[in-house]
Amino acid sequence: MSSAPLRLIPPFTAATARQKVKVAQSLWNTRDPQKVVQAYTPNSVWRNRSLFFVGHSSIHQFLQQKWAREKSYMLRKELFTFQDNKIAVQFWYEYQDSMDTMKWKRCYGIEHWTFDGEGRMEKRMMSGNDVLIGENGNGDGRWFEGLEAEELDGIVIPDGHCS
Repeated sequence: MSSAPLRLIPPFTAATARQKVKVAQSLWNTRDPQKVVQAYTPNSVWRNRSLFFVGHSSIHQFLQQKWAREKSYMLRKELFTFQDNKIAVQFWYEYQDSMDTMKWKRCYGIEHWTFDGEGRMEKRMMSGNDVLIGENGNGDGRWFEGLEAEELDGIVIPDGHCS
């Protein structure tokens, strides 16, 4: 007897909130804007750092530009907290900045997500800060070096870099 796949819809429990975060991590690590945009409502409202925009076409365009710049992108997300239809996430991602002589950088950030009744994200608010990895961005000290996306959860984020 096969069971139907678990639907990750609000109100979230600790288990379903964690699962939702890991599904998002996997989806973003595909770096495929067409796949990623499907997780959001058609009129999803976004703030990403200082940018504000709404809807699938704007999200798709943003993601295309993001991943054109951020090469070798690798993302880790962890549940920070949740309540009802809201989830807060802390994240870290590493990338080579194609607009800054391919220097290695790590972004540290927090996202606040709000979901509709079907489990699609209707609001995403992101704050993040980038730091160089290694001397002058040479990549020394990367956490995710040589890893596949499926291996990211096995990395222990060093003390002082997470809550």
